[in-house]
Amino acid sequence: MEFPVKLAPDLLEKAARLHVEAEDISERFVRGSGSGGQKINKTSNAVWLKHLPTGIEVKVQKHRELTRNRMSAYKLLILKIEERVLGAESERAKKVFKIRKQKMRRSRKAKEKMLEEKAKRGNVKKMRGKVDFKE
Repeated sequence: MEFPVKLAPDLLEKAARLHVEAEDISERFVRGSGSGGQKINKTSNAVWLKHLPTGIEVKVQKHRELTRNRMSAYKLLILKIEERVLGAESERAKKVFKIRKQKMRRSRKAKEKMLEEKAKRGNVKKMRGKVDFKE
């Protein structure tokens, strides 16, 4: 059975690889929270999804429209299932690891080595100065 929303081909492929079926997903439309006044208090435009086999739940209220929230919720649910099934091999985990690695501080030894290389490079550049041939 197909999903009730139109998803990107790559997400459909992921869902097929992970054996995520539309029948396994429980869907409810609930009232959102936060600022928004009367619109938020009267309409149910937040989407709550639960994947029954894994028990993963997702609630999305990013957009004003129900249809866009619904698409975002299915996308997020598929990504969370992928992260649970594949663990460190999932795309999301790889992105998080990459960012964490970039933000990590260098070790003291690595920092000293880098500063030493910079000093050497600076000395090389100093040696390129003008040469005075007056004798």
